[in-house]
Amino acid sequence: MSYRLRRLDPVSERPDSAGSDQDDVFEDLVAAETGRDPDLAVIEAGSRTLRTQGARPQTDAVPARPTDPAVVEALKEIEAELAARWPETKLDPSLVRVETLMDVLGQPQRAYPTIHITGTNGKTSTARMIEALLTAFELRTGRYTSPHVQSYTERISLDGAPISYERFIDTYHDVKPYVDMVDAQQEHRLSFFEFLTGMAYAAFADAPVDVAVVEVGMGGSWDATNVIDATVAVVTPISLDHTERLGATPGEIAVEKAGIIKRDATVVLAQQPVDAAQVLLKRAVEVDATVAREGMEFGVVAREVAVGGQLLTLRGLAGEYPEVFLPLHGAHMAHNAAVALAAVEAFFGVGSQHSGGLDPDTVREAFASVVSPGRMEVVRRSPTVVLDAAHNPAGGEAAAAAVREAFGFSRLVGVVGVSDGKDVRGLLEALEPVLAEIVVTRNSSHRGMDVDALAALAVEVYGDDRVQVEPRLDDALEAAITLAEEEGEYSGAGVLVTGSVITVGEARLLLGKE
Repeated sequence: MSYRLRRLDPVSERPDSAGSDQDDVFEDLVAAETGRDPDLAVIEAGSRTLRTQGARPQTDAVPARPTDPAVVEALKEIEAELAARWPETKLDPSLVRVETLMDVLGQPQRAYPTIHITGTNGKTSTARMIEALLTAFELRTGRYTSPHVQSYTERISLDGAPISYERFIDTYHDVKPYVDMVDAQQEHRLSFFEFLTGMAYAAFADAPVDVAVVEVGMGGSWDATNVIDATVAVVTPISLDHTERLGATPGEIAVEKAGIIKRDATVVLAQQPVDAAQVLLKRAVEVDATVAREGMEFGVVAREVAVGGQLLTLRGLAGEYPEVFLPLHGAHMAHNAAVALAAVEAFFGVGSQHSGGLDPDTVREAFASVVSPGRMEVVRRSPTVVLDAAHNPAGGEAAAAAVREAFGFSRLVGVVGVSDGKDVRGLLEALEPVLAEIVVTRNSSHRGMDVDALAALAVEVYGDDRVQVEPRLDDALEAAITLAEEEGEYSGAGVLVTGSVITVGEARLLLGKE
């Protein structure tokens, strides 16, 4: 059986492409490594108030805690009701419940076009960049990401800012009667994630938004978000995570991820392992989707470290965008930026319906506005404390590379708290080359790994003399800062807090980041 792969024209064939030297550099992208940092929706940033208010991006999109006692009580009741449902870590291979909810709600997810994002690493940062670009082009956006750090409201954003607590509460009460109807009809009640997904789609329709940027919770085909027919599907780098649910190889995992690629859509593929790429391309052929591949149709042409981030030249679907400042550290973030740019170009029809690219100044403005707490985020000086929520080996490798490149630490102490079910040894091994010492700890989540079990693994990787155990995160932070201070105020020592979204989120609060 022969397959016809429909794809966007390679940029190297376009009249406005760069000269041969840059083409040679670009072709080298095909062989570039695929390791990227993990998805972390939890620590939201780069927010904007409603576009109609004309506000500039805020510095942090993690909302302040509510002060109204009535709001606090209402949120507690909602959180208790949601927590009593199936957790989002439980994957059920069925869309019946969420499809039924969409039916009784009147199909709110059909009220706006969508960009759907799956993958293993980099989903949330890519979603945030896509959102920034769309907002810069004066579209009203809705963004749905997960998980959260302080409040469920962070998962549902309008125009870059989490919806207000009051709006979250109102949306919950609007949707709840319909959820009750579905619950009564089904063998199992709607899950935590299915309920929130219904709330997000309803909130976006009510706003209304011009476009929604939707990140899967886990996988793709059977993910609750997959009741949309996105015009653009994005697949960030696939690596091993949630293997007990999704598969033991990148290729097996890609089968589930490929489910978001719909007929006649455009699929934007980040660099992938070979077996994953084969699965994704086969799916694109089957549904006659248009394909844009990093390293072929788009990519990072050049990048250099700059104060507060990096300066990029990005190759889009219709030419180059030079001098793009991205205020985020690490090669993985540059690749995420290239994917985000291609996704927005595809959404606007660049590379297919018309050949002209996006306005370069608007693209630069958008990327310059992106901030990302919890991604190589400096939250303290003297000693410098950096937060990065890497939670799998690929994320650990990306974090290690970024910290080497962006920070000149003479000695780095790690604070690591992880969740059960992860490849903890792989993460520890990825971080080992950059950490002089490691303080193992546990966050407050019920999924947090037992600190003694984590310590045993850490000793195997680092040796007994480089491992310290502090069961409480606040004590772990204090111990790591003390270790870093032993070299003196001007020594260049630092602390890296990592291992879990929850660990980083709690560390942000302990270190005064509201």
